[in-house]
Amino acid sequence: MVMDTLQVRLSPGLVERIDDLVGTGIYANRSDAIRDAVRRLILGNLVGIIPNKGDTVKEIREMRKRLSKDVKSFKDVEEINKLIG
Repeated sequence: MVMDTLQVRLSPGLVERIDDLVGTGIYANRSDAIRDAVRRLILGNLVGIIPNKGDTVKEIREMRKRLSKDVKSFKDVEEINKLIG
């Protein structure tokens, strides 16, 4: 999968925290940590607008799977939003 490259400026304290997470083995590298943070931000914004169709845990897992595998741009996020809206 080809990914876009973004330049993000972070404070030294945030970079240090990210490096701590990488150092403990939670993430393989800085990029993995930041990607996970962005996924969590997007998913967090969906909480409360996800229709309750019964198995919420299954719905959230499916969304996480799509976010981690299918999202290549914000247009992809808009498409996901259409599916749940």
